[in-house]
Amino acid sequence: AGQRGRGAQVRHFATIARVPGDPILGLLDAYRADGNPAKLDLGVGVYKDASGLTPIPRAVKLAEQRLIDGETSKTYIGGHGAPEFGERLLELCFGNGNALLADGLLGATQTPGGTGALRLAGEFIARNLPGRGIWLSDPTWPIHETLFAACGLKVGHYSYVGADNRLNVEAMLAALAHLPKGDVVLLHACCHNPTGFDLAPRDWKRVLEVVKARELLPLIDFAYQGFGDGLEEDAWAVRLFAAELPELLVTSSCSKNFGLYRERTGALIVRADNLEKLLDIRSQLAFLARNLWSTPPSHGAAVVAEILGDTELKALWAAEVDAMRRRVADLRTGLAEALRPHGLAERFAHIAEQRGMFSYTGLTPAQVQRLRDEFSVYLVSSGRASVAGMSEARLDYLAGAIARVCQA
Repeated sequence: AGQRGRGAQVRHFATIARVPGDPILGLLDAYRADGNPAKLDLGVGVYKDASGLTPIPRAVKLAEQRLIDGETSKTYIGGHGAPEFGERLLELCFGNGNALLADGLLGATQTPGGTGALRLAGEFIARNLPGRGIWLSDPTWPIHETLFAACGLKVGHYSYVGADNRLNVEAMLAALAHLPKGDVVLLHACCHNPTGFDLAPRDWKRVLEVVKARELLPLIDFAYQGFGDGLEEDAWAVRLFAAELPELLVTSSCSKNFGLYRERTGALIVRADNLEKLLDIRSQLAFLARNLWSTPPSHGAAVVAEILGDTELKALWAAEVDAMRRRVADLRTGLAEALRPHGLAERFAHIAEQRGMFSYTGLTPAQVQRLRDEFSVYLVSSGRASVAGMSEARLDYLAGAIARVCQA
């Protein structure tokens, strides 16, 4: 019962406590309040151009204009989202000529962003595969932890990065080989968040063999297609697992590669071993989605469908994604070179070897705090830095700041 105050009114909310804010969004608030003109935001995972802005791709603006001119209704788009969005996203993820598409063994359910896709996957596992645990890399994106726990799933971890801040494939394989049979394992398709360390094709094949041997269900988080080695190259592992396994879950996000962060555009993709079973699963997903968000938002998905369905727009978009990918890669190598005069090139060589928007720098929480306090450089306490938040013109400043906190 609530507490009673003046006039014997019940205070229903009296015992509700405050929870800590999201650490990354909290960093953004601190960054905005910082008056230092030299400040750098390396915390929030969004792409930024040389001027520090998160641009809207030209292909997106052109597609939006077409949609504004041609849109005739704002009615609901259905529990699985717009069919044309699902069809074209499947082609992007799995390739136009993929036999699984022709055989009807792949289905996409549109979700509010990649996070929505992960939540839908968690709810599906909890409801339809009771007793299955889910295993995450150590480390992984922090929201993976809380999201699946909120679904009631038992969350465990497998080794990924060792104490030397290097990818440890052997430890990963050894951990996977001891997972309970039938459990779910979450894998990052490319641009591992937060480390930036990706598996090579030969490593993916070894992981696949362990997955088969332990009869694990892979859930592949595919949030950064195009930001690793290219749109086609980054889909390699997803296509390998879909070809070799009868069942698979994939979460896809359009936030980064289409620049549609605030439009919340993503999908949960299912690969089933026959059409009837796919329909069974999709009925469950529609039921769960109805109780989560009813129907997904339309605008971002319509933009994606318009771009992927038009030859010229798709070519323009692919070129823009490639330009973003190359810029982030250049920032990686640029920072590694800027650290060379400070005698830190070897220590931080891994930054140039990693892929995607993030780098697991190896900086300690104390060094991260000094970067913030003394140099107005903001990154999360784990040492994860958003490479996409760096600026070519500020690499020397950043390298100097890192040198100061490392050599003190």
